[in-house]
Amino acid sequence: MYDYSKLRGRIVEKFGTISAFSEAVGSSIQSVSNKLNCKTDISRDEILHWSNVLDISANDYGLYFFTQQV
Repeated sequence: MYDYSKLRGRIVEKFGTISAFSEAVGSSIQSVSNKLNCKTDISRDEILHWSNVLDISANDYGLYFFTQQV
C-alpha cells in the first residue's frame, strides 16, 4: 500500500478540492478517491497525466506516487 498524503497535499494546494482536481483530470470524484485510498491502482498513464496537471517533475514521482505506508 502507498501513502498518498503528499499527493493529496499537492492536489489541495493546486486545486483546493479533490472535486476540482477530478474535473481537471476528467475522472469522477469516486474514482480519484478510490485511487487515493488505495482501493484501486493509479495507472502509469494516470501518473503521467496527474503529474502534468499538478506540475510534478519526473524526479519527484517517487515522493508522490511510490511512498510506502509504514
